[in-house]
Amino acid sequence: MAEMRQLFDDLVRSQIGLWNLADARLREELGTSIGVYDTLRVIAATDPARVQDLADRLLVTVGGMSKAVDRLEARGLCARRANPGDRRSSIIELTPTGKELLAQANTVLDRAFADAVGSVLSPAEATELQRSLAKLRGVAVSTPTSARR
Repeated sequence: MAEMRQLFDDLVRSQIGLWNLADARLREELGTSIGVYDTLRVIAATDPARVQDLADRLLVTVGGMSKAVDRLEARGLCARRANPGDRRSSIIELTPTGKELLAQANTVLDRAFADAVGSVLSPAEATELQRSLAKLRGVAVSTPTSARR
């Protein structure tokens, strides 16, 4: 069995390296950040997308997510509309500008990750790694929001 501390270290350092690569490429080519991209991606994939739903998916606090949505809304990348099922919350949707930025960022990151990951893993290895990481993510997702700082 793998030495767990080393496995943890390899996972974290790999994630940081890929995050930094993605952030650098997005800033260079589109003038945006990986944080903006990640939030846009999750808004697009979540229906309906409330702040609580986004916070849960991104493993951040509701307050932090609300501020992030405020910043995206100020940039014209998303908009809030009344939630017909709960007047206390809003539904967040991407604007056409947000959808366009997301599409452009997907193209940039597809190239970046194909270069970085594809240079060291075969397609089968990448698929198996993705399956394993999805299982591990289930552990992180089950972490209570109050434990996230």
